[in-house]
Amino acid sequence: MSASSSTSSESLSSGPNNGPNNGLNDRRSTVNRLSADNVTLAYDQRVIAEQLSVEIPDNSFTVIVGPNACGKSTLLRALSRMLKPSQGRVLLDGQAIQSMPAKKVARTLGLLPQSSIAPDGITVADLVGRGRYPHQGILRQWSTEDERVVQESMEQTGVAELADRYVDELSGGQRQRVWIAMALAQQTPLLLLDEPTTYLDIQHQIDVLDLCAELHEEQGRTLVAVLHDLNHAARYATHLIALRGGRIIAEGAPNDIVSAELVEEVFGMRCQVIDDPETGTPLVVPAARKVREQVKKDQVKKDQLAKVAATKAS
Repeated sequence: MSASSSTSSESLSSGPNNGPNNGLNDRRSTVNRLSADNVTLAYDQRVIAEQLSVEIPDNSFTVIVGPNACGKSTLLRALSRMLKPSQGRVLLDGQAIQSMPAKKVARTLGLLPQSSIAPDGITVADLVGRGRYPHQGILRQWSTEDERVVQESMEQTGVAELADRYVDELSGGQRQRVWIAMALAQQTPLLLLDEPTTYLDIQHQIDVLDLCAELHEEQGRTLVAVLHDLNHAARYATHLIALRGGRIIAEGAPNDIVSAELVEEVFGMRCQVIDDPETGTPLVVPAARKVREQVKKDQVKKDQLAKVAATKAS
């Protein structure tokens, strides 16, 4: 996994008795706003999103949802400095992120990419330790504080017992948790995660999302995640962004925006939205297969009638 970030190393380094947030609470009142201002995002000549603007609320757990190929991961890559907009700019703490030194960004903003490849022959502990790179320098080498943070990050993600194992020997789910541990070891106030529950079984998905909620609620970090599961997004997010075709269809608190109408507009799926019996957050229940098949047939018939009407009118 690669990482990115920004904030002074002085405010990030603290004594071993200051707890896992390592000074993050001191920055709760500091604006660490991350935003995209009128950006156009493209790969070569293929435009994914055009003139897109979005602000990530400070101290939020923001989740981006939408159908496949709608621009979720592309937006996250732009916000993390991995993809340069062809137009517009991404701002981090009021500065254009592309013009900022990489190491400065990496002290504020950490990234868990969708696909991460570990160097051959590296152990779990060594890979997690690489999350401490932004905090190293000529006057600050590896310390007992770094050791503590690495150990704590491995314990939080349940990989401490794998510390001496080689990463390439692990299962997909174990590797994913190791990459998350590396992102945690970076100790940034902003953390971006692209599909962090990939490869994980349901128990470990919930464990990871619980950990994200804890980082947000107890340590005051701002999290931005791309998730495929709309119900997970509605349960954990404080701020939801729904994308389709590179456009923001709706954004806001899940209880305010998640509806059967929104799900149909964004995902093209009929459903009911009820209250989650555990949390009271929106719970999307897809319509039965026969209902969905009938809806498709009705839509085909409707399109045909519209075409006939248009032909007659012309």
